[in-house]
Amino acid sequence: MTAGLDIGARAKARCDALGAPPYSEAEGQLTRRFLTAAHGAALDAITHWMLEAGMSVRRDAAANLIGRYEGETPGAKALIIGSHIDSVRNGGRYDGPLGVMLGVDVVEALSRAGRRLPFAIEVVAFGDEEGSRFPASMSCSRAIAGTLDASALEMKDAEGVSVAQALTAFGGDPAGVASAARKPEDVLAFLEAHIEQGPVLEAEGLALGVVTAIAAQKRLMVRIEGVAGHAGTTPMTLRKDPGPAAAEAMLALERICRAGTDGLVGTVGRMTALPGAFNVIPGAVEFSMDIRAETSTTRDEAVLTIGAEIHALAAKRGLSATVTLMQALAESPCDSSLMSLLEQALRDLDLPLRRLPSGAGHDAMVMADLCPTAMLFIRCEGGISHNPAEAVTEADCALAAQAMLLFIDKLERRERA
Repeated sequence: MTAGLDIGARAKARCDALGAPPYSEAEGQLTRRFLTAAHGAALDAITHWMLEAGMSVRRDAAANLIGRYEGETPGAKALIIGSHIDSVRNGGRYDGPLGVMLGVDVVEALSRAGRRLPFAIEVVAFGDEEGSRFPASMSCSRAIAGTLDASALEMKDAEGVSVAQALTAFGGDPAGVASAARKPEDVLAFLEAHIEQGPVLEAEGLALGVVTAIAAQKRLMVRIEGVAGHAGTTPMTLRKDPGPAAAEAMLALERICRAGTDGLVGTVGRMTALPGAFNVIPGAVEFSMDIRAETSTTRDEAVLTIGAEIHALAAKRGLSATVTLMQALAESPCDSSLMSLLEQALRDLDLPLRRLPSGAGHDAMVMADLCPTAMLFIRCEGGISHNPAEAVTEADCALAAQAMLLFIDKLERRERA
């Protein structure tokens, strides 16, 4: 057990080390967006740790960092262990990176033991899961899964820089992104360890949980257009102000989701009034909508309902509205046989078994298009995530590492059978 505690402490410590500049874009907080200098610095640090762990390391055309621990036979199919290293603005240190660091530590434990498997292990640090820089997310895992649409490279950040331009400046290869796609016959499975980002495990006094499925989600951008005017000279009765319409739309989203089923939730995380001056009635208001549910059917019904309401309330005020789909991800069930192996690992550790769905999106839901997937949830303090207060314990990280090693043991026995 001592080795497990060591690697648990080390994984957590490495996440902590990546929580400040140069691995963050800002002092006093963690903001690490895709294809920024902070992202590059984090890749350099993780490259060093991967090499120390006994892996060969490369970056693909989509800026994924991939460490490979070869199996008994060179070129064998791989178990991919991975998560993301980007963050939301002013986010937490463990959301994503902990899964990468645990993967590195698991490989190092195998390497120190001189142990090779009938399959290779690859640890992947995806760069873009959060979508905190560009409108869509998970471009890195989609590149590996072979589902990245070329139009995603044309999306631009708030400064007008496209993904393709940023990738080129970062040393990636937009024209060669298709080369990042893996062949299904070369990949055995995908395992992602991740903090729960919710309160269930802590409330039940559990360190770890096995994920059953990841919720369906859609990201939309709404634009309501009116007529810009002087804030002091235009009477209230003669205005075509999109601001109150946007407020009504957000309240409608709240009402629809509160009345929904299947864990339906809706969030407006970004809002901009244009041109954005104190003394100008905005000519347009743009805002994001993130809508999720356990099933695509429930999610899609909510999207249609809120879209209809937005167009109706805009028309009532003499305004125009557009609702643009930016990203759609179907619900993603985890592989039942891999879930069983994870549960056997928890039994071996004398831990209670707990299955639970994930309301948050993860790279695993994209990787499911390539191979069978499994997810291990790790308890986080207060269920808090996307927040600097995000916290985990060394003991829980140690248990996660031990569970991952036991999972690999059982996968090895299955492959040799």
